[in-house]
Amino acid sequence: MRRQTPTPEQRREMIAIAAYYLAERRGFAPGGAENDWFRAEQTIDSMIAGQGFEVAARPDAVRRFIRNALLLQEETG
Repeated sequence: MRRQTPTPEQRREMIAIAAYYLAERRGFAPGGAENDWFRAEQTIDSMIAGQGFEVAARPDAVRRFIRNALLLQEETG
């Protein structure tokens, strides 16, 4: 399957997924949503720049990929 840059809508959805997982790790404590979104944007944009995505991938696979990437990022600092 050909890799390509996600559309703006796909990028936004990936950021929203990543921000959700970041908030989940914080226990959904109030006051961190903006920081979660900012970190998610940085992470997703870095992932897009580094390798592109299979935009036709199943949504559940994309969610798992994003969650695993965030966990790996946290482990490696």
